[in-house]
Amino acid sequence: MTSSEKVTAREAKRLATRERLFAAAVAELKRSGVAAADVGAIVAEAGVAHGTFFFHFPTKEHALAELGHREEVRMTAELDRFLAEAPALRATLREVVRMSGTVERRLGTVLFRDLLGLYFAPTRPELQLWPDHPLIARVVAEFERARDRGELRPDPGVDPTSAAVFFLMGYFALQVTYERSADRDRMLEQNIDVLLRGLGEAR
Repeated sequence: MTSSEKVTAREAKRLATRERLFAAAVAELKRSGVAAADVGAIVAEAGVAHGTFFFHFPTKEHALAELGHREEVRMTAELDRFLAEAPALRATLREVVRMSGTVERRLGTVLFRDLLGLYFAPTRPELQLWPDHPLIARVVAEFERARDRGELRPDPGVDPTSAAVFFLMGYFALQVTYERSADRDRMLEQNIDVLLRGLGEAR
């Protein structure tokens, strides 16, 4: 076996260990939430030494950030397929809400809220998912495209980035504040409606 083959085998083993730890961490985070999650339970499930967790993930929040990144990449790919049909902006924003609701149901409300909290964690800037990430970039681009297509008022003061931020912040706040319900669904729809009406949506 050559030295390069040894390095490749070593790297493959490292990645496999990281994946086992990540899967165990997600399961524990879903059960307990980030604050109460037990690293001991994670390493026991993954079958590794205690210190191995911290080699791969300096904190539990880093494992959560990894989950957020993977979910965002997956959602972006799904949204790109939806955008291939060039839908109206309102339909796109509804699709973002729908996809996020699917993630919330799959991860559970506790973990989902912990995940959203990373977007607005000023004390942990290295963990923030906001704003330079693909899903957010797609939403900004859709506001730009809607403006260019004449769906929104042709006002030079309408900034697509700010509009996307207003949408996402209002949307995330509603998801964190209210339990899943028909009332929350109505408020999420109203969030879209109020924003687009304010931007002079042509309907």
